Amino acid sequence: MRARLLAEALAARGFDVHLVSGGMPIGGRMPRGVRVVQLPPIRVSDASFTPLRDGDFQPIDDAYRERRRAQLLAAYDAAAPAAVLFETFPFGRRSLRFELFPLLERIDATRPRPLVIASIREILQVQQKPEREREMLAWAARWFDAIFVHGDARFARFEDTFSFADELTPPVHYTGFVLGTGEDEATDPPPAREEVVVSAGGGGVGIELLAAALAAQPLSRLRDRTWRVLAGPNIPEAGIARLRGIAGPRAIVERSRVDFARLLRSAFVSISQAGYNTTLDVVTSGARPVVVPFTGSGETEQRARGERLRDFDLAVVVDDRTLTAETLARAVDEAATRPAFGRWDFASDGAARTAALVGELLASSRVSDDLPEPTTS
Repeated sequence: MRARLLAEALAARGFDVHLVSGGMPIGGRMPRGVRVVQLPPIRVSDASFTPLRDGDFQPIDDAYRERRRAQLLAAYDAAAPAAVLFETFPFGRRSLRFELFPLLERIDATRPRPLVIASIREILQVQQKPEREREMLAWAARWFDAIFVHGDARFARFEDTFSFADELTPPVHYTGFVLGTGEDEATDPPPAREEVVVSAGGGGVGIELLAAALAAQPLSRLRDRTWRVLAGPNIPEAGIARLRGIAGPRAIVERSRVDFARLLRSAFVSISQAGYNTTLDVVTSGARPVVVPFTGSGETEQRARGERLRDFDLAVVVDDRTLTAETLARAVDEAATRPAFGRWDFASDGAARTAALVGELLASSRVSDDLPEPTTS
């Protein structure tokens, strides 16, 4: 979703934008003025990211990797870009090196060479092995010209989750958070805030939170409201059947929806994990947030974001390691009766600022290319 918003902002600024998507196709309107290239999709079934799976949840093989690699390189050649933005890499997506390294090598051999920019969240997954961070540092120095952190340093600083930030060669730019404008949604006023909306992002790891919410409903003082449970695209059909089997008469279980932001604006309470996009949608919606950061398989990103939400009084935060129907029901009741939450007051014009920064960097690089070679004596 963040890549989609960035692509559309770049197109609005006059760039010819090619968006290469390697995950599952996302429904809804495609970005205006953007050419979308869909690779054979890769998805994961849990937080270990192994094995990588195709759209039918089958492990991918070398032939599948080669097909993606060839299509990615062909998309690059067709675009002949002046700049290339990499989502997360080199600070994540390590398992996609089989296709990203060949692309970076192709870029490096291009003349004139395009700018290479890392596009990353405000909080990184903390690496348990220092050598992994050293690896990222080396890749950034080898291939990248700039790092765009899509956040606000008042909320989270890049160096908080990357130990070697002061050794980076490419400069770091904070863009502000990348938040959708909601301009494509219906203009009629949203209905009264009645529902409890439960979501777990697009990943496949959130099913236990969705199940806990369904079990918490009869224990909460909001039991008589509709609880709308949204299952992400990476939850298989068997998982949907499991959720529907435990849903009570006042619960609705359905796939995640493209009008998620609008649903939140008509929700009384939101229950969610603490992923980047979901957090932004929730804390700016006016719904009362209950956040359960995912911490399984050594994940640290959502926990760090949840801690900041708690520090700024932006959400009721529940530790997923002690998550039960009872603890979740208590958190929902606390959110429902709290007089007020803190105010989201962080820079959130990240899409427009990213487009402006790309323009500035390209203009600067063209000036540098036009300068005469320095003389030596």
